[in-house]
Amino acid sequence: MCELSEQVPHLTPTLSFQEREPGVFSADARGPSAGGRLSKSAALRMYESGIPARGTGTREPPSRHANDPMTPFRLGLMGLLATLVVDQASKLWLYLGTDLVLTQPWPVAPFAEFLVVWNRGVSYGLFQQEGGIGRWILVAVSVLAATGLVVWMRRAPTRLLAVSLGLVAGGAIGNAIDRAAYGAVFDFVHLHWRTWSWYVFNVADAAIVAGVVGLVLDSLLPDLRGKASTEAPTKTTTTPQA
Repeated sequence: MCELSEQVPHLTPTLSFQEREPGVFSADARGPSAGGRLSKSAALRMYESGIPARGTGTREPPSRHANDPMTPFRLGLMGLLATLVVDQASKLWLYLGTDLVLTQPWPVAPFAEFLVVWNRGVSYGLFQQEGGIGRWILVAVSVLAATGLVVWMRRAPTRLLAVSLGLVAGGAIGNAIDRAAYGAVFDFVHLHWRTWSWYVFNVADAAIVAGVVGLVLDSLLPDLRGKASTEAPTKTTTTPQA
């Protein structure tokens, strides 16, 4: 008997299987430190641990989120859908289900009130577009931006990045729906304090700002970037050889 010590991923042995008879396979593992043929049990343990296989099949190391049902993409998708639902529900309720249009403003706090403002620009009233062409250009830009964000979200390695992208994409889609349906975005939240007054905004605008803050945090906190998903841990495995 002898002891075989391997460094993963510095020394990467290969593993191949051959069918000797129906339902019976033999395994062969070779590598820089293997020194020849390993026992079948040792080779199977190497295969189950994710060592690359030689031949027709390949065994890749499992993803960091492989066994986690709440992957970054799913969390991001939930953030997108939640933003879209809350944004559209709040607009429909205030505009169609109340008399806010006739009785505005509604004080909701010493520093906040609800009122009706139709925004023909982007978030917080920027880049106002009066013509029909500008309206549809903003709709197209919003849809394209949301599509790109979803593709980016699909590849996001961290939950923070995915959720942030989902919030921005959901806000962009929510405002695009307003522009397509009404010709302008329905804003209703007004923050103020004494003589100071902030822009009138809606849930979609707030989600976009929160998403941008999340993107900044993800870029400033390297330990949240999921480097473990791209750097395989180094471990030492001792396997007896027959």
